[in-house]
Amino acid sequence: MNKLMLMVAALLLSSLSIVFAQNEDKTIYQFQVEDINGKTFDMSSLKGKKVMIVNTASKCGLTPQYKGLEELYEKYGKKDDFIIIGFPSNDFLSQEPGTNSEIAQFCQKNYGVTFPMMSKIKVKGDDKAPIYQFLTEKSKNGVEDSKVKWNFQKYLIGRDGRIEKVISPNVKPDDKEIIEWIESK
Repeated sequence: MNKLMLMVAALLLSSLSIVFAQNEDKTIYQFQVEDINGKTFDMSSLKGKKVMIVNTASKCGLTPQYKGLEELYEKYGKKDDFIIIGFPSNDFLSQEPGTNSEIAQFCQKNYGVTFPMMSKIKVKGDDKAPIYQFLTEKSKNGVEDSKVKWNFQKYLIGRDGRIEKVISPNVKPDDKEIIEWIESK
């Protein structure tokens, strides 16, 4: 009888670990990316935070959104467990042609960006970065399919690491919908 109970308990624990592993696969926490300085950035370090992931570009009509993103980060980034992660991309009309070093310099000089910026990646196409495969494919994120329409599209990730909202590139960082999301529990 004890052996049977031990086998049942082991089977249950095994099943639970598979369920937890599958749940982790549906969050951003499974990813490690490279920051703009070439260092590994572990997305699991963001557990418990609300995260805005945004693809950026330096030569786009929407580039001034960097200012709004930085203001949002300054206001909410430290006290409310909110973070913005920028992913430069050259996928739209070659509007981010610079190197990582040039991008970092541009962001600092022109907008005083202090939120984490990652290395330049692809956000669409066959060689789309794994994190953007996750963000845009329901089969990987468990929530919805989406398409990155342009630079400065925003993905709002809940404290549990799952996608909660996809915000159009034209929506400014200080939009009421974004502020309400950040301020909500």
